[in-house]
Amino acid sequence: MTATTPVVEGAATAPGSRPRGRDRPRGRLHRWDLRYSPYAFVAPFFLSFAAFGLFPLLYTGWTSLHRVELTSPEHMEWAGLHNYARLLGNDFFWNALRNTFTIGVLSTVPQLLMALGLAHLLHYRLRAATFWRVALLTPYATSVAAATLVFVVLYGRDYGMVNWALEAAGVGPVDWQNGTWSSRCAVSSIVIWRWTGYNALIYLAAMQAVPDELYESAALDGASRARQFLHITVPALRPTILFTVVVSTIGATQLFGEPLLFGGAGGQKGGASHQFQTLGLYLYEQGWFNYHLGRASAVAWTMFLLLLLIAAVNALLARWLGKDR
Repeated sequence: MTATTPVVEGAATAPGSRPRGRDRPRGRLHRWDLRYSPYAFVAPFFLSFAAFGLFPLLYTGWTSLHRVELTSPEHMEWAGLHNYARLLGNDFFWNALRNTFTIGVLSTVPQLLMALGLAHLLHYRLRAATFWRVALLTPYATSVAAATLVFVVLYGRDYGMVNWALEAAGVGPVDWQNGTWSSRCAVSSIVIWRWTGYNALIYLAAMQAVPDELYESAALDGASRARQFLHITVPALRPTILFTVVVSTIGATQLFGEPLLFGGAGGQKGGASHQFQTLGLYLYEQGWFNYHLGRASAVAWTMFLLLLLIAAVNALLARWLGKDR
């Protein structure tokens, strides 16, 4: 017979042996913490996105397939694609689409060209460089309402400073709010003023990432600053330029605050003859003035599909530029 060693409760375990009882729950909790805590950290974002992003998007799509009035949103009558068919046959919709495209081009192209030039100037050593960078960002920090109201005063027909300058130059006064192209140019100028500095700082940050050795080598070879800008800076900034083009195009598609406030009391119409009504204003007019929530939802989803198309074009351009490099 072999003698058994009595087990003393509370005795120390042998070195290197794993505890059997009490520490198993701790080890399990530790493994759960490593496995599931990252999901807990990112869960608030996905929950808020589902509540305030995904659900409104899907519900708007569902509403666009019904006849719904703002006065009784609980009564929904199935309409299928009728709202979309009616939309495509509506002249005001195509007018809003043309205005959105026109104002987008008038605001995006000069804005990005000016931003690229300003960033090129700020890239070189200047006195009070921090002051100029803050000054560029000031229009972006200004509210849409304040900026637009100032431009409304500047573009006033009778006492506006712009018409005063035109008369001093020998040009007759312009009715900026009631003209077709004049109103589009006026709205575009507000967008240009607000976003040029913002894009210039994006370009400046990208320029500072370009190695200085490239400019030094080009200077030793006799290249001027203009040739350095065209052959070094612009090719290095192609991804950034593509990014700003896409973001500016998306912003132009969603343009709302500037034309609404520029139009005054009837701003949702985009002028007396809808001459600068954008898709955002057309959506606003259909939903909150004509009380047709179904049609407004169809406009919203049409804008969403346009943004998807812009994203697809962006992906194709990025792939093409990547292969070209």
